[in-house]
Amino acid sequence: MFNLGHLKRRFGQYAGLWVGGFLLSGAGILIGMSFLEMMVAVDWVLPFLLGGVALGLGIGVVISLVSSQTVGTKLVVLVAAALLALPLLWAPMSAAVAIAFFADRSIEYSESYAAFQIAVSQVLFPLSQALGDGELFGWLWSLFQWVSTLIGLVSALVNIWPLIRRVLGPEPTVEA
Repeated sequence: MFNLGHLKRRFGQYAGLWVGGFLLSGAGILIGMSFLEMMVAVDWVLPFLLGGVALGLGIGVVISLVSSQTVGTKLVVLVAAALLALPLLWAPMSAAVAIAFFADRSIEYSESYAAFQIAVSQVLFPLSQALGDGELFGWLWSLFQWVSTLIGLVSALVNIWPLIRRVLGPEPTVEA
């Protein structure tokens, strides 16, 4: 049927990839801002991280597909990867958006951000047209941003929580 251990490992790797994409993007942009204008740094960092995150997701899916896992497990991995690809790609973007927000700059001036938004809109706009009027697209874009950020944060917290528990120490025992 399903190998829950394999699925849990893949979701853990997804969370690690999300956090890594977010942190590396943020660090790369901040370091780049030391030498370049912010939007130039964003445009240099984001394409590499988007490619790296997509490559990481693809490698995980291919490893699962060529493994000796059951067909059900492989299908779940494939469907989950398809559903979580955009939220995963949003991780480096969300770091750029956060830095732009705190720097009081408009991220829309970044060519990489604009290209990403156009690519996502080519996916979401036909959906909004099929489901209703054009105003639905703006709502879908906002929903995508919030859901993607929430998925990444929850997956990161779920995987970081055991580390936090180890740092805080073992549970106190009741002495008789």
